[in-house]
Amino acid sequence: MSARRVLMAGTAVAALAVAGCGGGDDDDGGTNTSSSAPAGGAGARLSLRADPDGELRYDKKGLEAKAGSVTIVMANPAPLSHDVSIEGSGVDKHGEVVGQGGTSRVSADLKPGTYTFYCSVPGHREAGMQGTLTVK
Repeated sequence: MSARRVLMAGTAVAALAVAGCGGGDDDDGGTNTSSSAPAGGAGARLSLRADPDGELRYDKKGLEAKAGSVTIVMANPAPLSHDVSIEGSGVDKHGEVVGQGGTSRVSADLKPGTYTFYCSVPGHREAGMQGTLTVK
């Protein structure tokens, strides 16, 4: 086996090991607290998932983070397109609308307070695809 193939195989194994860390379904009754940093700096990275059955809801109704840089990462296993957006206290940020299998991300520098995360696709928020982000 060439040195290049050995290096590629080792890299693949390392990537799988990292991907397996922190696993499992994090359905803790609707609130996700995270202090892990997004790539490239300090801050909170919060995970969210659209309902895989196409219901207009996320898997969590509440998220919590410390003040500062906050990134919400929403996986979309649903057959409908969705995004994740944040609004409140002068903040109005939108992630990319993504189809099934895509990932939408939204980041903002947030002060302590209460914000709303929601799907900005017309009609989705109104149908209940939203939740509360509490920043302490």
